[in-house]
Amino acid sequence: MEELHQIEEFKTSPALVEKLYLHSIQKNYKEGDIILNENAHIRSIPIVTNGIIKVIRTDDDEKEILLYYIKAGESCIMSFLGGLHNETSKVRAEVEEDAEILFLPMDKVSLFIKEYPQWLDYIFRLYHKRFEELLEVINAIAFKKVDERLLDLLNKIAALTNSSTISITHEQLANKLGTARVVVSRLLKQLEENGTVQLGRNKITLL
Repeated sequence: MEELHQIEEFKTSPALVEKLYLHSIQKNYKEGDIILNENAHIRSIPIVTNGIIKVIRTDDDEKEILLYYIKAGESCIMSFLGGLHNETSKVRAEVEEDAEILFLPMDKVSLFIKEYPQWLDYIFRLYHKRFEELLEVINAIAFKKVDERLLDLLNKIAALTNSSTISITHEQLANKLGTARVVVSRLLKQLEENGTVQLGRNKITLL
């Protein structure tokens, strides 16, 4: 139970942590696995105890854009909101780095809101964080050039993985940014020439 005990809001409520483990189903996933598809019914909410999940929005042409990452100790606020209102998912959640996830049934989500103020604090904190991240995405699309967005994304991934070397393809980066692979390849070459990154086979090192 050590993972959930480290969450700030849960430190004062061992009983809540115990119930979360008691009523949740634990599953392990590999990189690339889909946790939740768009338009799927939300029966439970995920709490990541290990690994990284990316949350994506796609359009009718299968173009996609990265909304935010979910790391250990966090959950998907869109699952909270969609599940509580009996709506289908508006996003796709995919494993970015091998993950261990607890799935808490929606009926328990509602019950814990009434029983544990710490659980509600946790939800509100995540809601606030995701709202700010979505504002950043909107701001980047509206006001930033693709090269700025690319460098921001590389720095974000490096911070998440705690490594300056990122294992990723140009195609994957293009998908996250909602642009074309050829654009990303050209911009990465420029960043390499500027001494910002070093390119390798399916990997990028921030200098």
